[in-house]
Amino acid sequence: MRKWKIALGTAVALGAISVASVHLLDMGNLSLNAGTAGAAPAPAAFVMPVPVVSVVRKTIPIYLDYAARTEPIRSITLQARIPGYLQEQNAADGVDVRQGDLLYKISPDDFQAALDQAKAQVQRDVATLDYARSNLGRGTELAKSGYLAKDGFDQRTSTLREAQASLALNQAAVRTAELNLSYSEIRAPFGGRLGRNQASVGTLVSVAGTVLNTLVQLDPIYVTFNPSETDLAEIEQARASGPIEVEVLLPGQTEASQKGELTFIDNSVDRSTGTITARATIGNGKFTLLPGQYVRVRLHVRQQADALMVPQTALGSSQLGKYLYVVGKGNTVDQRLVSLGPTSGDQVAILSGVAEGDQVITGNLQKIGPGMPVSPTPEKPAT
Repeated sequence: MRKWKIALGTAVALGAISVASVHLLDMGNLSLNAGTAGAAPAPAAFVMPVPVVSVVRKTIPIYLDYAARTEPIRSITLQARIPGYLQEQNAADGVDVRQGDLLYKISPDDFQAALDQAKAQVQRDVATLDYARSNLGRGTELAKSGYLAKDGFDQRTSTLREAQASLALNQAAVRTAELNLSYSEIRAPFGGRLGRNQASVGTLVSVAGTVLNTLVQLDPIYVTFNPSETDLAEIEQARASGPIEVEVLLPGQTEASQKGELTFIDNSVDRSTGTITARATIGNGKFTLLPGQYVRVRLHVRQQADALMVPQTALGSSQLGKYLYVVGKGNTVDQRLVSLGPTSGDQVAILSGVAEGDQVITGNLQKIGPGMPVSPTPEKPAT
């Protein structure tokens, strides 16, 4: 009986120990699960968003660029062709005038009097000539009937010829007087712009001795530049295909303000500079260009087909040269060394290093590097 009680007590104790162990194990699992549920997830790696554009293939114009200077086609000094007092200034300083406009007037009184005198002499000679012609007619009839000697007839003939010569001489004097009178009005020989007046009203002007003003033609206007002898062959080749279009850009401009045509290339190369003088004729209807301005000219010499074009803003520079960042496999950055061709607006031609359709990165270039993951976004075209 005693043994049975001892065995029963041992079994109860072992059962209590087992229940306590299971309870402690469950509490441990609950504590572990609670700790795991409260922990934050690991953050995802940041991927840089970048704008991209595709490399496109297109035909672009090829230009030759030069510094140039404008020159007037015609520029003259206005001077008097007759002496006299300057009576009027009919055009203000610096105005634009048309051909034939009255600019200055010299006192015409003396020349009007000379014209009147010459006309009076012509009238006298006409009367003398009429009498001599009638006298000769009568002498002819008298000579036929024998009532006029041969010497008398010759005298009448000579008198007629003298009257004719005198009339011709005085008619020439009338034309001279008319010219002198017309010279009292100084008119614009061509359309252009006046400069600053250099002779006040009342000045006694002399023939070709007193400068009154200057007049320059503004439309069209010359633009002169100096291509190098290495460019001469390409320019001549372009001229053989037809007229070469020339664009003029004022300082600070990126688009041409005027256009014209190459009209002159000199016949020799300057030995000291290795350049040749060339000239374009530019339409200047709005008088935007003035003689003596420094400008830039672009000669359109040919078209280049199948050029691979990318924005110039996508280019980077390193010790190895120019490069582009391109989206590679797995949306990672791939650096490509490139060689550049001609530019067209804000784009540049790429001769090697990329292919048509490559996605070129155009922004956030300072924040990325080769091998970095990126999130490419197609760049919206500028409006």
